[in-house]
Amino acid sequence: MSKIQFSVQVLLVSDLERSKRFYEHVLGCEVTDWWAVRDDFALGFKLMQAFSIEDVRPNKAGKGQVVPWNTYAYVDTHVELDALFHELQTKGAEFVQQPVVEEQGWGAWKEFAIQDPDGYVIAFGSGKRN
Repeated sequence: MSKIQFSVQVLLVSDLERSKRFYEHVLGCEVTDWWAVRDDFALGFKLMQAFSIEDVRPNKAGKGQVVPWNTYAYVDTHVELDALFHELQTKGAEFVQQPVVEEQGWGAWKEFAIQDPDGYVIAFGSGKRN
């Protein structure tokens, strides 16, 4: 079976240059004419200029979901997740969910979420305390 190396999410955006600035300066992505990627494509996007604002349609919340996600990225430990939270906070990210810990039968899940200029929500989570 062939191995997939990485994937990117395609996002239609209302203002391509504004989105490129956000993904580079706030999210810390390497931004080119084709990609906005971070950590060797662990987090990747293809930003495309929409024809009209009506074409920009972030996800709505699913059943049982409070914050709707467009992208969900995993971080290894809670310590690394906290460091990422502080990094994004200092860069001016708009948080739609502050860090929250939910106790599960197997341990504690911690997550937070930010929003890009078009309302796409990018969540980050971790299941390891250390």
